[in-house]
Amino acid sequence: MKSLRLLLPVLLLAIFSTAQAEEVRIAIEGKYPPFSDVDAKGNLKGFDIDISLALCKEMKVECKLVKVDWDDLIPALQEKKVDAAVAMMSITEERKKQVDFTDRYANTPAFFFAKNKRVPYVFITPKRIAKMKIGVQADTTYDRYLTAKYSATSPITRYKNADEMYEGLSRNEVDMVMDDVVAGYYGFLQTPKGQGFELVGSSVVDPKFFGEGQGIALRKGNTALKSRLNTALAAILENGVYQEIQRKYFIFNIY
Repeated sequence: MKSLRLLLPVLLLAIFSTAQAEEVRIAIEGKYPPFSDVDAKGNLKGFDIDISLALCKEMKVECKLVKVDWDDLIPALQEKKVDAAVAMMSITEERKKQVDFTDRYANTPAFFFAKNKRVPYVFITPKRIAKMKIGVQADTTYDRYLTAKYSATSPITRYKNADEMYEGLSRNEVDMVMDDVVAGYYGFLQTPKGQGFELVGSSVVDPKFFGEGQGIALRKGNTALKSRLNTALAAILENGVYQEIQRKYFIFNIY
């Protein structure tokens, strides 16, 4: 009886711990439709949110979504404020020095956007658009690419987020902008603000700058969570959940 009394607190603690679902904190930008946005009530919505919830369900953990500005995503991981970042972050060698990545969960190219008939070229080069003003979201792979390839011939304006960038394009602050083709198509061209604008040139693919697709960013060394997320991602790709979510937002394959 005495040993049972001693064992009882341990058993109760074990039962209580089991009852408390494990929580994974996932950072979401919330300003990059259709991947992430907020509704009229301030709730997060979009492809990244649905994918995050599906992964958490597959891992049997509670999903805590945390809205984090783009510039703060990597610091939030490093400071242990969140466990992962699902924000269409391109897997690049430069970023691998700061964070770890899962396998890619999307792979979409970059594209230029401008007013209809403003840029007539099928292939855009620095020489062809010399002196045209280009807008881009600051501290992104698109920013790094434009800085390396176009800053010598064209002035570049950097914006805090995609919404501000497209506002700048609409107000003629810049002649064209660079963005993810899917985000720009659905988040701008297919909205009232995007009327009179178009995709220009052709897709921009450069592994040196845009890496091998977009992955989920993790704190360096968090191999356990990386393995679990990769297993969950493979599962939702296999069982059709990923494709179901994709069809909700896009008319084409982004994987």
